[in-house]
Amino acid sequence: MKTSLIAEQIEALRRLDACTVANTIETFQLRLRNEGFADSTIRCLFPRLRPMVGYAATVQIRGASPPTGAHTYLERTDWWDYIQSIPAPRVVVVQDISSRPGLGALLGEVHVNILRALGCVGAVTNGAVRDLPAVEGLGFSFFAGNPSVSHSHVHIVEIGPPVKIGGLNIKSGDLLHGDLHGIQSIPQKIAAALPVAAAQITAQERALIALCRLGDFSIPKLRAALSNRRA
Repeated sequence: MKTSLIAEQIEALRRLDACTVANTIETFQLRLRNEGFADSTIRCLFPRLRPMVGYAATVQIRGASPPTGAHTYLERTDWWDYIQSIPAPRVVVVQDISSRPGLGALLGEVHVNILRALGCVGAVTNGAVRDLPAVEGLGFSFFAGNPSVSHSHVHIVEIGPPVKIGGLNIKSGDLLHGDLHGIQSIPQKIAAALPVAAAQITAQERALIALCRLGDFSIPKLRAALSNRRA
């Protein structure tokens, strides 16, 4: 685990929208432009909430099939201890590896209140979530494949493994950012430097937009501005 960010640095990242974060990460050339973010199978369910930033606490679940020889699966509580081993703020990342991912939901109003007490600010899953109005009212972010009415036979099968959510590889302790556009990881080696770099990119974009709105706009002026931006 790399050194975690202080509260002011986390807040600075929360002030950035996901598109600006992605644009800024590209300038550091640490990964390909088609990597580091989840695809459209993972939706932001509460787009009016502020951006979410936190460190990943990963689990894998199953839930499509009932247990054999018992009415329900044993409910594990040891994942709560694991969650608290991750730096705050925390984001629970749940990979549903069922034969029918998203049939039942691990997370709803009760679990979210527990997770908030454990310092979690959101959850990411390729599976299902539920109790949406109550959870949104708590200001807790949900990024998920779908809502579900039931928890079905959901149970935790592994705690802390590497997971893949919507094509995004996530390891325990990875730094995640998400808003209405989607979820992405932030390379921790550049996390502290990201807000300053983002401000420079935003200023360049504002200048281009201002040029496009001028009464004497011309293509040569636009080309010149783009050339200066690349220099």
